[in-house]
Amino acid sequence: MPKFRTLDDIDVHGKRVLLRADLNVPVKAGVVTDATRIERLAPTIEALIGKGARVVVMSHFGRPKAGPDPALSLRPLIGPLEKAIGGRKVAFAADCIGQEAKRVVEALQPGQVALLENLRFHEGEEANSSDFARALAELGDVYIDDAFSAAHRAYASIAALAGLVPSSAAGASA
Repeated sequence: MPKFRTLDDIDVHGKRVLLRADLNVPVKAGVVTDATRIERLAPTIEALIGKGARVVVMSHFGRPKAGPDPALSLRPLIGPLEKAIGGRKVAFAADCIGQEAKRVVEALQPGQVALLENLRFHEGEEANSSDFARALAELGDVYIDDAFSAAHRAYASIAALAGLVPSSAAGASA
């Protein structure tokens, strides 16, 4: 069986690490009701923090009809994510690509974490758009896939993105 690269195989110190997560968690009235997926992501984030990475978490959430939908924002996940990683602050980008995302990512220092807005707010995600994948790739130096429950999907942030950044690997829960 072929060996796949893991966090131990990549130097991430000071690098912008695009961490593809599956944070499709239940939210009711703006409150996360089951943080299990967030808690399971924490070891990967903590390993990256410990190695001095600038961690950029990205995920899809729900099934927006067309464009941004406040009910499907990842913003309510900030608190549970901060709690899962020991109370460390998590910056939030109100978009997953473009100037807002670039501003938030560039402000990160080694050991800091940002959460990008819902990938599915852009139709390019589910369409596996190379343009959308390139826009995401501009935000990172390394790609880590910890979204194993979504790994079978031909989405831009899973299928196309890994080949566009210099290094890629599987997350800590692999």
